[in-house]
Amino acid sequence: MKYELREGVKGLIFDLDGTLADTMPYHFEGWKKACQKYGAHIDNSFLRKHTGSPGWIIADEIIKSCGLDGKVTIDQIVEEKLHQFYKVQHLVKPIEPVTEIVRKYFGILPMAVGTGGHREAVERTLEITGLSKYFNIIVTANDVNSFKPHPETFLKCAELMQVEPQYIEVFEDGELGMVAARKAGMNVTDVTSWYDSSW
Repeated sequence: MKYELREGVKGLIFDLDGTLADTMPYHFEGWKKACQKYGAHIDNSFLRKHTGSPGWIIADEIIKSCGLDGKVTIDQIVEEKLHQFYKVQHLVKPIEPVTEIVRKYFGILPMAVGTGGHREAVERTLEITGLSKYFNIIVTANDVNSFKPHPETFLKCAELMQVEPQYIEVFEDGELGMVAARKAGMNVTDVTSWYDSSW
């Protein structure tokens, strides 16, 4: 796929899950198994709605929506989900149309990863997909106080990249991330139609 950056763009930010890496089927599997263990139930639409949110926010929503208050903690659900995700994480593949852009502009434009993921899981996904070498700026849910749709993740990337927000193009698959990019004053490109995801 041939994609031309928007005119005047001086820096690129990529979301990770569902943008750089096709992780969402495996994340969903992890959440489903964690929910089963604690007597909760979620479907794909629930997770799609929360794409871009950190795990602890998703776990909190699961507890509220499934009436599990006092029966399980946020940490227990998150730990079980990560445990299940790590079992299948080695199967994760890069999303080629997006990673083509990374390879094309590596060393030409500053680039960053801006994600709502847990730092350890993020670093492992980048390693597994062979993308670690392209990014020395990675902002995760562990590095900010406010999460997508708040713009802090992307504004922190911009600061570290030393590029003004209006000159940055953000690649995203989640509605929360797209809202965050617009709030940050950045250009946003929706990659959801660029590949077929199986979830």
